[in-house]
Amino acid sequence: MIVFIPKEKSRNETRVSATPDTVKDLIKAGLEVHIESNAGIESFISNEDYKNKGGVIVEDPLKAYAEADIVLKVIAPSLDEIKKMKSESCIISFCQTTRELEYVKTIKEKSITGFSMHLIPRTTLAQKMDALSSQANIAGYKSVLLAATKLGVYMPLLMTAAGTIRPAKVLIIGAGVAGLQAIATAKRLGSQVEAFDVRPVVREQVESLGAKFIEVESDSDDGIGEGGYAKETSEEYKQKQQELMHLHVSKADVVITTALIPGRPAPVLIPVVMVESMKPGSIIMDLAAENGGNCELTKKDEVIKHNQVTIDGTSNIPGTMPVHASELYAKNITSFLNYMIKDGALNLDLEDEIISGAMFAHRGKITNKQTSTALEEL
Repeated sequence: MIVFIPKEKSRNETRVSATPDTVKDLIKAGLEVHIESNAGIESFISNEDYKNKGGVIVEDPLKAYAEADIVLKVIAPSLDEIKKMKSESCIISFCQTTRELEYVKTIKEKSITGFSMHLIPRTTLAQKMDALSSQANIAGYKSVLLAATKLGVYMPLLMTAAGTIRPAKVLIIGAGVAGLQAIATAKRLGSQVEAFDVRPVVREQVESLGAKFIEVESDSDDGIGEGGYAKETSEEYKQKQQELMHLHVSKADVVITTALIPGRPAPVLIPVVMVESMKPGSIIMDLAAENGGNCELTKKDEVIKHNQVTIDGTSNIPGTMPVHASELYAKNITSFLNYMIKDGALNLDLEDEIISGAMFAHRGKITNKQTSTALEEL
């Protein structure tokens, strides 16, 4: 079977879906690996690096798509690229299947088996395949560093001959993987950190990293979803949340928002009125910009200013660290593919919760319920 690794065509996508080491792993599993020329160049991986591990460099990507049995990508390919793929082939990439509906329709029409790394179940067995977590970890880390470079103040407490410099106040909204890494990084830089999350169960993790946990008092299980994700909250809870958050946002030097519900528009947690209460020179790093943003003013892939408050809507922060982002993603996607490979062939056990959970299309049918519903509503 032929596995094809295309070069990512999006202008701000620097990652690649395979590294020389994962190419070696795939070949060891009995697969032939074709890599588009210069596919890894933005991640500082040369064609020679791939060739030295047994990969085959190809110059014509459309021909390679037509010959491939399996395509591994970071983000979903274009419709033209999908149309070049042969029926009954397989593609694995990041894809928000309830939002990228034209892509899903084309996959279905071509009878291609589609898997999304967004849909990998959050189970112990699937941890090494969890690309959302590996990339969120990078986003949380880098967002703090990006904020620090934009701030007009020190991050740590400093005792100087000229006087004492107070530490920067950092507020993290959402204590998932990205949020926890942001907390840890901000604390390493010496800032004063507070964190908010709709799930009270994360309090212990937040406090273990040295941050103060801000909690909305509630008698229900608002915000606690399946698989470790947050879920939509009630209107009453949102009102209490807004009031408490407004108080803490207005005092923060840096606000990092990470509230992202997979496949859905990001909840707006910071309206304009809240931004206008912030101190001049403060910064919002919106890690939910890809799905619209947690701040009402966020513009995807733009850095804007409102009332002297900077709002950074960079949607692909992991792509600013392409070496480790590609290394981790390549390991995630290779682990998932190897999980399905038996004796050099693809073995799609539809009773397996990881395989069926990550699959959204197979043999001309949409297999994921949420995706099917979204298509019907189109």
